[in-house]
Amino acid sequence: MIKSAPLNGDGGMSKLAGRCLIWTALVVFALWFLLPAYVVVGTSLKDLEEIRGGSLLALPHEINLDAWRFAWSEACIGVECTGLEPYFWNSVAMAVPAVLLSTFLGAITGYSLTKWQFRGANIVFALILFGCFVPFQVVILPMAQTLGILRITNTVYGLILVHTVYGLAFTTLFFRNYYVTIPDELVRAATIDGAGFFTIFFRIILPLSPPIIVVSVIWQFTQIWNDFLFGASFTTGGTQPIMVAMNNLVNTTTGVKQYNVDMAAALITAAPTILVYIIAGRYFVRGLTAGSVKG
Repeated sequence: MIKSAPLNGDGGMSKLAGRCLIWTALVVFALWFLLPAYVVVGTSLKDLEEIRGGSLLALPHEINLDAWRFAWSEACIGVECTGLEPYFWNSVAMAVPAVLLSTFLGAITGYSLTKWQFRGANIVFALILFGCFVPFQVVILPMAQTLGILRITNTVYGLILVHTVYGLAFTTLFFRNYYVTIPDELVRAATIDGAGFFTIFFRIILPLSPPIIVVSVIWQFTQIWNDFLFGASFTTGGTQPIMVAMNNLVNTTTGVKQYNVDMAAALITAAPTILVYIIAGRYFVRGLTAGSVKG
């Protein structure tokens, strides 16, 4: 174990002063960035009278969860006063299959482009990589036409297809760069033993892939859950995802503006992505850098 050297003399005092300065700056910046989150959480736990009469930064006099209950099950979103609950489950029904499909297809494509290279594989990868840089707005019209032809416009199934297709470029990039680091000799040895494409993938490649699978799942889940444009463009009414519903809730005003309900709705909407990053965030950077040496 490496032990820090003792601080002696002027040099030691300079290092101590430097560390104090660094820690002070880090604490100040952390408080600065956490301040909006504190205001959002604190406001969501206050009633309207306390919000109007108190300071924005003051702690709640008592924990009041009425705003959370109202945002979840009673708030009016457009003309429907159902709260965020049905839209939350729409997002779950959209995000889970879209994440699984795009991750699986990205793994298969990345595996094909690295371990079963064919003529033109690099061109195919370049074209897929180009898809990472295509803005959302560019694909709205062709996506709308495709959903219309398939008769899945204004459905959760349509959003699953859209997010799977759009996310495939990113997941392919992740898996391709990761699989480049796996020795080709493993695939050659398995091929000599008679293993085929899918046997090698499921029994050799996939067991080596948990770090990049975590990266793909976190990335895709965050992108899909936070999407507003596709949800607002391809769905209406009760089929909309929660991000669109929260926007409609905040913009639906009947009488007094309920800031505590708006804040509670924002926290309910952001909770799944925050939870994902808290549980698996440390694996994200580790998995992302695993394939950064080669490729």
